[in-house]
Amino acid sequence: MSFPVLSPEEVRRVVAKLPRLHLAHLPTPLDEAPRFAERIGVGRVLIKRDDCTGMLFGGNKTRHNEFLLADALRRDCDVIVWGAGIQSNNCRQTAAACAKLGLECRLFLSRTTHDDDLQGNLLLDHLVGARVELVDAPMGEPMLRLLKDRAEELRAAGRRPYVWDEERGGPLAAASYLLCMAEMLEQVRQRGLVPTAVYAAAAGPTGAGLALGRAVLDLPGPVRLIAPIRWPWDTPRKMADMAGKSAALLGLPHRLTRDDVNLREDFVGPAYGAVTPEGWQALRLLATTEGILLDPVYTAKAMAGLIHDAQEGHLSRDDIVVFLHTGGLPAVFAYRDDLLPHLRPGRKESNSES
Repeated sequence: MSFPVLSPEEVRRVVAKLPRLHLAHLPTPLDEAPRFAERIGVGRVLIKRDDCTGMLFGGNKTRHNEFLLADALRRDCDVIVWGAGIQSNNCRQTAAACAKLGLECRLFLSRTTHDDDLQGNLLLDHLVGARVELVDAPMGEPMLRLLKDRAEELRAAGRRPYVWDEERGGPLAAASYLLCMAEMLEQVRQRGLVPTAVYAAAAGPTGAGLALGRAVLDLPGPVRLIAPIRWPWDTPRKMADMAGKSAALLGLPHRLTRDDVNLREDFVGPAYGAVTPEGWQALRLLATTEGILLDPVYTAKAMAGLIHDAQEGHLSRDDIVVFLHTGGLPAVFAYRDDLLPHLRPGRKESNSES
């Protein structure tokens, strides 16, 4: 089935029907990375800097929260119940947005993903006033059940909680990255360019919105999504379903199938949050050629996927690649001890060394 193609301006008008707060610094920059592109043998690499969205070191979740927290305020909620891994970029950005909006933020952070050193995102959660509880529930369904249970306890106590609900929140968050895709495409076209591929670290609403954006805006090249985590479900199918629900929410006829979501899980490493040699090499190469920092959990692994494709001949000097930098920079500090062995190979580091 063929669907109508929208212009970036038409996408903005469609998304404008949703309640939205203005939390992010938009549009985010689109930076050229010529030295990096030359090193990996790709014609041009442009980096969409969603690490510059603002809101306490920025990241992709700030775009999500423009729609999610608008929904919370429209529902007259007085406390946000959120949770993820202990070094969650999502929770850090949500806690900062709650501080800005005067909303109480309750964070439930899983110890299963990292140690509980008060560093990186966890430190920032405390600094902006979130009420943090460390829990043993792993990521996925156990964490989602815990959040719903905590929200019910607050509701029983007379509060009005807003908690992540995939059926409602996923399509809203995905709409923010349909909008981002329109923003990015407009920036690329202003330079007289046509992107031949887009890369991003995504296995949820961000990726669903990008895949939807490819269909709605009729991008000629693939949107290659590099998963930072292996979920215990059919992730491409779930993302396609989420993209369709987002389109329905916006009154668009576009529907995606599993095959429309180009998702790869081969750069996750042994577990979510584990530093991989390929990710480290990608982080180091971009930092030393362009002065742009990636994070070890998400964006470094996505960039490792891009570099791999260049090495395997799937990208060439004829390509114009856009890499979506989704943020996560505070995690670099929390992962100090994981990164130092790569920076100083053969040298044992101690926690007390500065």
